[in-house]
Amino acid sequence: MDWQQVINEPSLQNLPFKIETDERGRIIMSAHRIGHSVFQGEIAFILRTQGPNGIALSECAINTSKGTKVADVAWASNGTLAIIREETAASIAPEVCVEVLSMSNSEEEMTEKRELYFERGAKEVWICDEYGDVEFYDQTGQLQASNLFPNFPNKIVV
Repeated sequence: MDWQQVINEPSLQNLPFKIETDERGRIIMSAHRIGHSVFQGEIAFILRTQGPNGIALSECAINTSKGTKVADVAWASNGTLAIIREETAASIAPEVCVEVLSMSNSEEEMTEKRELYFERGAKEVWICDEYGDVEFYDQTGQLQASNLFPNFPNKIVV
């Protein structure tokens, strides 16, 4: 299925799962715990307060070379938002793409998602683990702190 078909399919509406597709158009679903949503909300809130010239996005669908991937949280500048706002899935990645880990996520999957988001133009990819620890990456590798949001905490405390 392509992404438009996925979002229009009545049987896939209101599921308590995150839905993505792979490069063959197969649907991939993963369930999340409440803690996952807590971290998503806190990360979006902090991005909203620290990024005045853009917007925090939740569950941002991004077209990649390996299907549509959905960043748990993203931050797009006003310029990027002007390009992707009316799209079904973003043709370019927002500047920051954040993945909040679930028990089902593997390191291999997260490495692949980082590469796919960078391939689509992301400047940074952040990974938040199940304890709220945040790792920051740019295309050169792991960073001590975000270059785009230098005051963003390394740990989300709720």
